[in-house]
Order: sequence, then structure tokens, then C-alpha cells
Amino acid sequence: MSHTLTLRLPEELNARLNRLAESTSRPKSFYVRALLEEHLSELEYVAGLDSEAEAIRRGEVEARPMDELARELGFDPAKLRAEASSGAGS
Repeated sequence: MSHTLTLRLPEELNARLNRLAESTSRPKSFYVRALLEEHLSELEYVAGLDSEAEAIRRGEVEARPMDELARELGFDPAKLRAEASSGAGS
């Protein structure tokens, strides 16, 4: 079963989608569906992180200081901060 979705696009985005569809002889819906299939899980993941962060801010989820977690895992928090600041490991 399939469903119909109506959405409003800014003119420039619609023009780009039209050009792509015309140049490939595929319908615009093909590309919108492909984008959703490819990226919806990423958006769901980010939304979940946002929701969890809000729960932490509201005090509904226990949070621990990063330094405490680093020490528990055997890392030196100061060294980790220095490496992150210098861009090491990337």
C-alpha cells in the first residue's frame, strides 16, 4: 500500500528537483522517496538524541560528568580535552 504526501517546497529547491527529474526522465517523487529512504533513519536518530537531551535537561534521566566517565574507562580527562582541542585523532 502506498500513500500520497503533499508538501510545499521553496522555489529554488523545486526548480532543482524539476531539473533533476527532467534530465533523468524520472518523476520527482522517485527522488523524494529515495532521499527519505536514505536519510530518514538519520533524522530519526537525531530526533531521538534531541529527545534524550531534553529529558536530561528536565532531570528525567540521570547524567554523569564526562570526566567521571573518562576516568571510569581508564582515560585521563585532561589528555582527552587536549587531544580534542588539537584535532588529534581525526
